[in-house]
Amino acid sequence: MTEPFTVAIDGPAAAGKGTVSRAVAAHFGFAHLDTGLLYRAVGIQVLHGVDPIDAARGLTPDGLDNPDLRSADVAQAASKVAVIPEVRAALLDFQRAFARRAGGAVLDGRDICTVIVPQAEAQLFVTASAEVRAKRRWAELQARGDDVAFDQVLADVKERDARDSERAAAPLKPSETAHVLDTSEMTIDEAVAAAIAVVDQKRKG
Repeated sequence: MTEPFTVAIDGPAAAGKGTVSRAVAAHFGFAHLDTGLLYRAVGIQVLHGVDPIDAARGLTPDGLDNPDLRSADVAQAASKVAVIPEVRAALLDFQRAFARRAGGAVLDGRDICTVIVPQAEAQLFVTASAEVRAKRRWAELQARGDDVAFDQVLADVKERDARDSERAAAPLKPSETAHVLDTSEMTIDEAVAAAIAVVDQKRKG
């Protein structure tokens, strides 16, 4: 397959969209972009004193390889810079070019279906309850050795949900054509299988 085929996957933090996206990309042999890393890459620069708009305009693919991008502090910084319209505009072209590359692409983030590539052939909104998502994020942090209370993780998840859904620029919400996939009661394998089935149907449709 050489023609562009875009899979756009939206959803709130810790819903499983990253895991689902990577698995879908691997299954179909598509390229994968975690667009949240773009904002984390800007966020980490802001934590080091760089202006957010300058950081976004100067971002290169090399900036996505920093292992520190997965920290909780960077996640909060990313959510804060994501509400700045100039930052979002600076990162648009990068994402859209990736989405239409030959051979297929999977992009996951928080406004992929509604803003970045609303013309995507397959669209999913991966979600789960705040409590389930907090448990998943807390387990990840514990496994990494971060000593953080579950109540704090839950509060952070709810705070990010509010900020992402209430922002003026590209608020978090399912697109009208997205398939909503609630993973609250699903195993990883079940969520991946459901997502692959949706994409497969779109490819054959």
